[in-house]
Formats: sequence, structure tokens, C-alpha cells
Amino acid sequence: MDKDYLPFHPQPSKPQFRVPVGAVDAHCHVFGPGELFPYSPKRKYTPCDASKQQLFALRDFLGFIRNVIVQASCHGTDNAALLDALAEAGDNARGVAVVSADISEQELEQMHQLGVRAVRFNFVKRLVDTTPKEVFMRIAEKIRPLGWHIVVYFEAADFDDIAPFLLELDTQIVIDHMGRPDVALGVEHPDFQKFAKLLADNPHIWTKVSCPERLTQTAPDYSDVVPFAKYLVERFPNQVLWGTDWPHPNMKSHMPDDGHLVDVIPLIAPTPELQQALLVDNPNTLYWQ
Repeated sequence: MDKDYLPFHPQPSKPQFRVPVGAVDAHCHVFGPGELFPYSPKRKYTPCDASKQQLFALRDFLGFIRNVIVQASCHGTDNAALLDALAEAGDNARGVAVVSADISEQELEQMHQLGVRAVRFNFVKRLVDTTPKEVFMRIAEKIRPLGWHIVVYFEAADFDDIAPFLLELDTQIVIDHMGRPDVALGVEHPDFQKFAKLLADNPHIWTKVSCPERLTQTAPDYSDVVPFAKYLVERFPNQVLWGTDWPHPNMKSHMPDDGHLVDVIPLIAPTPELQQALLVDNPNTLYWQ
């Protein structure tokens, strides 16, 4: 583990908000354990181990029944830890893999059988080396026969460069963490409104209204992020997902209490109907049908 790496919260609080029956944590990770699943030699950070057993225990503690486990950059394109967790969880988990363009159809089919339903394209330069978009296009063509979608991670400053490429992909897309807006600018700022217009014009593009801890400027109070997530949930109720992002890699300001993150949900999805769509209907439509 890197010297400045913050381990996940050892004793998260029990949420006051009770999630609806069948709720899905649609963005979380497993790390290692390193002795079983070594981290990539090309990684930009070395995390603490965060095992499948710890993830599933947190799932149960918070009241969820299913996880969508996302391959993290510290494991590169070696999806062994992810696939091991999916095998253990069975129908209670789905996966988002990171693959190279030379992956075989047989390998993709094996991943599909274990529960992988998407690949992730990471454009955050501090986390990964730059990948040519032509490589991403080849991957998109390879996964098309399986009906997978594409999860995209970028920061707001790169939106203008990446948005046209997303339309070229011609497949269902999920954008991580609301495209990481600068919350100091406000919901009505043109930058965030461009992001909202992308969703409005393209119903096949979804977003995760997750990670207030990464966007806030007032940690551990996330009130500055709530208006952004609430705006998207209310306007695009069928295009939003939510996840804990456990075990919260590369947090520098603080380590969030996962129970507190769950208690933010009714602030961004204030009605039972919006909560049902966000936590149950949408993730099940995308990952279990």
C-alpha cells in the first residue's frame, strides 16, 4: 500500500435510510488480495487489499442484495480478482471488465458466463496511460455481439474532447460519477448543462450519480454535490445508477463512511418512485436482463 493511501472506513455506520428491496450497489471494486491476485506492474497506485468477502459483508450490512463490480486500474487488464468475486457471488453480482484489443472471443465468452456485462474505458490520465481511441473502437466492436455496454470514466475538463467519441461508439454507455463536474460552478453553469444535454439528446447514455466524496469541497458534508445528482435523477430517472465506490481508491481529503453515503440517497432521489428506479429497476435492466 502506498504510504499516503487511505484505507477504507473500518466501521461504517448503519444507514438511517433503508434502501428498497432488491437494491443494487452499481459501482464498487475488489482489490487483490495482492498475494493471490497481484497488482499490475503498470499501476499508478498501490491500494490496500479489499477482498470479495469484505465487499459482500458491506453489501449485506448496508441493505443491498447485489453488486456491480468494476475492474480497477491498479489491476490493469488482468481481471482475475474481478472474475473470482463474480464466481463467488453468482447471480448476486455482475462485472465491468478492462480488456485489451487483442482479447479473444473465447475469453470474452468466459467472462460473460461469469457475469461480465460491460467494459470500462478510462480517460483519467492520473490513473492510466493514454489509450488511442482506435484501440477503444476495436474493443467496442469485439464486445458488440455479447450485448455489453461501455462504462466511461473522464473528468469534466475533457468533456469536449470525449463527447463526440462517445457518439461514435454507437452502443449503450454509462458515464461514471456525473462526468466529475466542478461543483463550485453550480448546476446552471454551461459545463454541467452540456453534460445534461448529452443525456437529454441520447437516451442510450446513462450516468452514475455517485461519489459525492470525490466531488465535494466541503467534506464530509456533501451538500454542495446533492443539487447535481438530484438534477440528473429528477430529469433522467431511467438513465441513472448509484454505487458506493467502495473501497474508495485514491481518496486524499477524507475516507467516507459508507453508511453516510447511503443516507445521501433520499436527498438526491426524494421519492420512493425515484429510489426504486435508481437502485432497483435501472441496474436490473442494464445488468440482469
